[in-house]
Amino acid sequence: MATFARFGYRKTSMEEVARAARISRPGLYFLFSSKETLFRAAVTQALQRDIAAVERVLADTGRPLAERLVAAFDQWAGRYVGPLARDVAAVIEGNPDLLGEIVETTPRRFEQLITDAITDAIAVESPSGRQAAVRIAQTMISTSIGLKYQAESREFYLERLEVAVALLVR
Repeated sequence: MATFARFGYRKTSMEEVARAARISRPGLYFLFSSKETLFRAAVTQALQRDIAAVERVLADTGRPLAERLVAAFDQWAGRYVGPLARDVAAVIEGNPDLLGEIVETTPRRFEQLITDAITDAIAVESPSGRQAAVRIAQTMISTSIGLKYQAESREFYLERLEVAVALLVR
């Protein structure tokens, strides 16, 4: 992903990726039939890793909700704050046609996980309570997106996110 981020998808060659992975170009082609296949696999692995980390953080109900939400957003978006990380996100967002449905299903899964954590924490049973949890989750996600593009560092992102989460879970 770092190689794709540095050169962009179109300008990245399999030779450069092989060099970064410290394997031969034929070895890389043995594993991945094309640059598109490699890119899709790399993004899929990164998104699946991020979602698994979010699931683990939110499942730790021994921690306060606000703390779990900040940690979940850090796993989902915080790692993509800063110059190189921003380039990785731009490569992913700039090539949705190469990635297929995972770029739609994974963010929906993230929203569902956040909504479920809020719903569980406030013990909402009614449909209107669930709708409120959805709106809070969506607002947190929108806030996170704005902060991600505004922040120069992961620390700045987390500081501001803590404030936003505290306001929204109040």
